[in-house]
Order: sequence, then C-alpha cells, then structure tokens
Amino acid sequence: MTMPNHISRPKGLLAIDREMARQHADTLASYDAAKTGARTIAASLRKTKKLLLLGMGGSHAVGRAVEPLYRALGIEAIALPLSEQLGQPLSLEERTVIVASQSGESAEVVRWFRETGGNADTFGLTLEGASFLARTVTSLIGVGGTELAFAATRSLMITFGLHLAIFTALGADPSAALAVLDASEAPDIIPALDALTTVNAVVTSGRRLQGLAEALALGLTELSRLPCFSLEGGQLRHGPMEMLGPDIGVVLFRGNDSTAGLVTAMAVSAVNTGAPVIIFDTSGNEPVAGTVSISFRPTTGLAAIFAMLPTAQRFMIDFAEARVDDAGTPVRSSKITRSE
Repeated sequence: MTMPNHISRPKGLLAIDREMARQHADTLASYDAAKTGARTIAASLRKTKKLLLLGMGGSHAVGRAVEPLYRALGIEAIALPLSEQLGQPLSLEERTVIVASQSGESAEVVRWFRETGGNADTFGLTLEGASFLARTVTSLIGVGGTELAFAATRSLMITFGLHLAIFTALGADPSAALAVLDASEAPDIIPALDALTTVNAVVTSGRRLQGLAEALALGLTELSRLPCFSLEGGQLRHGPMEMLGPDIGVVLFRGNDSTAGLVTAMAVSAVNTGAPVIIFDTSGNEPVAGTVSISFRPTTGLAAIFAMLPTAQRFMIDFAEARVDDAGTPVRSSKITRSE
C-alpha cells in the first residue's frame, strides 16, 4: 500500500496526533481525580446491582466494552445507545444509570434528561466540566478538557480510565490496567496495513472484547469513509460470513480469556474465505496461520483494552491516511452532534 506521508499530514490528523500524545497521562490523571466520585457511583451499584450504560458513538462503544467487566463483578449491566433508550426505553426503576458523553452536549443527552430527568441514581461521565451533562447530574470529569479532533481517541481512553476508577471502588484490582498505562507497547502495524491494501470494506469482531471492535469500526468509518462495521463473533458466524472474500478485511480482537478459542476459530474460518485477517492479540496464544498478528503481552479486561486501543488508533489513522487526502476532517458530520 502507499504509506502515509507524515511530512504533509492533514490538519485533521495533526489534531488527532495532539490528542493521542497526551492520552495516557490524561487517563492516569483522570483515574486519580475520579476516585472520590467513583465511590459514590460504586455505592449506588452495590445497592441496585443493575447498571444501564447510555451513550452515543464512541461513548456507546465504551459502554459495550465495559459491559462484561461489570457483569464479572456481579452487576447486571447493559449498554444501549441513548437514541434507543429514547424510543424504546428500559425501565430505570432500581437501576444505576451512567450517561457518557465526551462533550456532555450531544442532542440525545440533552433531550433524554429534559424528557425523563433520569433517576436518583443517574450519573455522568464527560470530559467537559461545564457541560450540560456535568451541570445536570453528579459526574466524573476527565482531565484535560474537551477533545477537539474528529474521531474519538483520547476521549475513549479517558472514559475507560473513569470506569477503572469505578471498578477500583467496587473492589477490583487496578494494578494490571495501571501497569499497561505506565508502560504501553507499540507493535509494528505495517504488515497489517499492507494486508488490507486492496480491501474496500472492513468488518471488526470480537467476543468479550466486542466493544473494542466496535470502537475501531467507528473510527475506521469516520476517518477512511469506507464501509467499516462490527459484528460480535457469534453474529458474524450466523450468516454474514457470506460477504467475506479477498476484498473484505477482517479485524479480530483476542484476549486472554475464556472466549479466545472462539476468536481463534473465527480467524481460521475467515482465512479460509480468502479474506485478509488481522488479529489484535493479548491472549498469549500462538498466532493463527494465514493471519497477521499484532501481539501484546498476555492480559485481559481493561488492561487488554488499554494495551490494544492506542495501537488500534494508529492502525485506523494510517489506514485512513492512505486512502483519504483530508483524513480527519469531517465532510458530513461534526464533532458534537447537536441534531437527531
């Protein structure tokens, strides 16, 4: 593939570079700053044992990624897009609700609170302390202010850091996740980019890491303007594999958890279709023949997310820069979506 020319890098990607350069430090600072507020949310979760995670775009992808982690702690967690909750609402009775919005100002956030008011156990996660969300409910505020660049990068990392503070308040051990943030890995992504040179669409997939797959698909779509979407591993298995072939890239996420074998089996099946297959891998297992592995130290949970997300961000940025002259500059969207 024609590799990105970083000398003439588009302004939109330079803005993303600035966000990413500070995301690890801001995430660690956000985790520390959120500890007191996180204890309040943890007390609510201990009382209700149920959690509804609401957000849009990247904020919803974060919700999807932390769903299984809350469930592992005995919390009945479900993540829904705010738009779905507006039209087909789940009951809020005896539920803790966490509304995530990096800007705190998106149209769905404003309308949901104005129409429902939330409940007594509704909380916010945002990067903007002066936002509508932060003014309306008790919120954990990410350090560093609003993310300015299009396509979520730093905001995702920080929101995961705020959830880490809640997990810690619930009694989970944060040491593995904090260790990854302190000493991140940066494996080579060029072989993976080369493998996708001729594709005209990408499908991402995972099992326990499906939320991370969804975050990558969103960023790939926003930046490359190609069809890039995500299907949970079982859902990809049930029919949509008919689309796979040499012109469809497959990106899988495999962690060091009980679902790793299912991701391995999907990789084997996808390779057999002729599709180029990339695996972001913290499983510690052997690479799958015929795939390109982007491997990290074995880890799971939020540690796996923190390990893989920055490299996945580099991957989506370079994938887009090779295809779009003004990658990072939206033509049909805006950073803060103020209309439905």
